[in-house]
Amino acid sequence: MAVSANRLELLQIADAVARDKSIDRGIVLASMEEAMAKAARSRYGQETEIRVEIDPRTGETRFSRLMLVVELVDNDSTQISLVDARKRNPAAEVGDWISDRLPPLDFGRIAAQSAKQVIVQKVREAERDRQYDEFKDRIGEIINGAVKRVEYGNVIVDLGRAEAIIRRDEMIPREMFRPGDRVRAYVYDVRREQRGPQIFLSRTHPQFMAKLFMQEVPEIYDGVIEVKSVARDPGSRAKIAVTSRDSSIDPVGACVGMRGSRVQAVVNELQGEKIDIIPWSIDAATFIVNALQPAEVVKVVLDEDSSRIEVVVPDDQLSLAIGRRGQNVRLASQLTGWDIDILTEAEESERRQKEFLERTQTFMNALDVDEVVGQLLASEGFRNVEELAYVDPSEVSNIEGFDSDFAEEIQNRARDYLARIEAEQDARRQELGVADELREIEGVTTAMMVKLGENDVKTIEDLAGCATDDLVGWTEKRNGETVKETGFLDGLDISRDEAEAIVMRARVKVGWVEEDELNQVELTQGESPAEA
Repeated sequence: MAVSANRLELLQIADAVARDKSIDRGIVLASMEEAMAKAARSRYGQETEIRVEIDPRTGETRFSRLMLVVELVDNDSTQISLVDARKRNPAAEVGDWISDRLPPLDFGRIAAQSAKQVIVQKVREAERDRQYDEFKDRIGEIINGAVKRVEYGNVIVDLGRAEAIIRRDEMIPREMFRPGDRVRAYVYDVRREQRGPQIFLSRTHPQFMAKLFMQEVPEIYDGVIEVKSVARDPGSRAKIAVTSRDSSIDPVGACVGMRGSRVQAVVNELQGEKIDIIPWSIDAATFIVNALQPAEVVKVVLDEDSSRIEVVVPDDQLSLAIGRRGQNVRLASQLTGWDIDILTEAEESERRQKEFLERTQTFMNALDVDEVVGQLLASEGFRNVEELAYVDPSEVSNIEGFDSDFAEEIQNRARDYLARIEAEQDARRQELGVADELREIEGVTTAMMVKLGENDVKTIEDLAGCATDDLVGWTEKRNGETVKETGFLDGLDISRDEAEAIVMRARVKVGWVEEDELNQVELTQGESPAEA
């Protein structure tokens, strides 16, 4: 059978649209069928169920009306009686559909315009779906494109089969693009939105630098060298931590390249951004010392519970360690994930002297001894009266100038002092109405019970309803600064893990959780960092 010109044109249009929009030809034909069915309903009535089929080989178009088989006809334009249906198909049953062939339809201007809108809408939706499916799996890649236009500081990038946007805050400061410029950027998000899929690019994202190094350093691409973390102050300075899986390969040297060729290629792409390449270490203290380069570090003190570290540097190295406007220490903190406090040797010495005087005074007041004895105890490393009271007697008697009798007397006084404090705290606990049963929870002391009572936690149920953060506080970032929120037990020597275990024991006691869950928590806390 010869194919008419109209039929041939229909297929040619479908092929051209599919090719131009990079979508499946079947989707275009389906949108045409839906458009023609809508136009036909304007002729036969909107409630009429019209089906249109276009033969994908010949372009022949067939119109048919579907009618529902019913016992009693209410609407003769959409329903057909069972008796009449069986005249056409003897096997027809109630609920079946009977197809009624319709003659070819000549579209009027309004119907044709309506059909065109349907086709345009369906093709646009298919194109958006294709773009989203194509780019949603490319998040985390570097992509190349040409600048199409610049709108209010945002750069619209032509990727060939889609458009992407680099927002003004995702561009390197003082960076200018003009239409037609080639640009490389990092795909950090792809979203479905009302106006179509939005592809968001960034040139300031830390992973943009990591991916650039992957392109320039074959050892990173091959997995021999791993990029552990990146911290950037876009357009100014950056730090990147690398480690090697092969002990014979120097990760820093491989990233720098011969005469700095590899790192220079990345620097050029990032508009001259200075890059410090840091050797990563599993030891937090070593890693932080490396991250603070080029400053020299004398001593570090880690507080793992709050992820803070104190770094002591020589007096003449303070400005170098902090960096211009705090840049060096800020980048080192971002790179390592630790909050870093920097002290000079003079400041650290002054603080240690202050702590020594405070401990000396504590021992003098608690034990009723003179300043010399208090200083001797403080200098031996005793931090509080409790440590002194329950340490092995030989550790006290071995202090220069002490004998066994004096050591015994000192420890007795320490125990008497603790017993007096315990009695005072227990009286305060009873005054606050804190239940005796809280003592049954392993790890809960009288001092804790007083603190809990002051915060309206008076029963095991109250304690079970607390979160770990309620007990020990938490830290959060606000305006770029780390803020510490205090907990109910602030000021007592209790770690986050210990607080979590106490809460879990209370929940077991009141029957909220099973004993197995508590054992799992304690098992996890018992693992070393390497095992975890």
